[in-house]
Amino acid sequence: MTAQTVALHIHRAERQPSLLADEGLEMALGATEQLMRRLSSGDRLERAGVMAQEHLATGGRRLRARLALATVSALRGDILSAVPWAAAVELLHNATLIHDDIQDGDRVRRGHPTTWVRHGVPQAINAGDLMLMLPFLAVDESPLSAEIRAGLSVALAASAVRIVRGQAEEMDLLAAGHLSRVAWERCARGKTGALFGLPVEGAALVAGLDRDAAAAVSRPFAELGLLYQLQDDVVDLFGDKGRGERGSDLKEGKVSALVVAHLERWPEDRAWLVGLLAADRDQTSDAAVAEAARRFEESGALAAVLNQIRDCERRVVGDTALACAPDLLRVAGELCAVALRPIRHRMGA
Repeated sequence: MTAQTVALHIHRAERQPSLLADEGLEMALGATEQLMRRLSSGDRLERAGVMAQEHLATGGRRLRARLALATVSALRGDILSAVPWAAAVELLHNATLIHDDIQDGDRVRRGHPTTWVRHGVPQAINAGDLMLMLPFLAVDESPLSAEIRAGLSVALAASAVRIVRGQAEEMDLLAAGHLSRVAWERCARGKTGALFGLPVEGAALVAGLDRDAAAAVSRPFAELGLLYQLQDDVVDLFGDKGRGERGSDLKEGKVSALVVAHLERWPEDRAWLVGLLAADRDQTSDAAVAEAARRFEESGALAAVLNQIRDCERRVVGDTALACAPDLLRVAGELCAVALRPIRHRMGA
């Protein structure tokens, strides 16, 4: 699929009525929010539940829940039957955010102090652990058969394993000296790709597809997760992620797609860049971040990552598994458009 065809597809997706935000979906999303709040309360609203609800109240786009609901609708399933699954994937996603903020030292999330800043690291770990377990209770509320509920639980567990493995490997990239694109993509497909493929895989099961078919239609959305991680790395240094500072990835010592792309072009900068990433967060100045941004742009690293994003777009909207599901292809196009919005000025479109 050519770049012009992809651009046309994304343009059409933006102009058509949204499948991620129509009236029926918004109603189902409201029910999803209610279920997440109820599950986090439990029998009584105690400390862990308060922290979980506080984190959920910070907002977010609820993309994973919307994706689950939109997928069921696109496959002509009953959207309300997908509410427990939408709640499950959104709870899992938010659990990973609480733990990520602890590991990365991020103090702001969605414009609010992070859970560990408000309550301390030990209690934030408890809040994240609670939200890792709640998705299975959400699945148990599904009105579908025991066989489908079992399939959803297995999908949840398998994706959670991929996410944790990807996160653990990513945190070890710098120390292990694994600064290649192959190593970076393996981590990104685990920690981010899994959280985009999972909503679609489970929703396809809810809509009545068998496991093989569900896995096939979820594949391009896992690829879309890679696109999101690429654009997230770009926005962190050349945009605004809502975390209160530019270059948070560099300050926390994260091996980003930009780092990898720069070292592919300028391997002689390895000592400088490893030193920058290895420094304590409070020792990395804004001037050092600005210098890295300048070097990444001049070396062609930024342009290379933007090209990777374009390649991901082509693979997503050109995947043959979506050819027989035009509404689901539209959902993929919408998600691509959402991902591109913060970096559209950089994409030349």
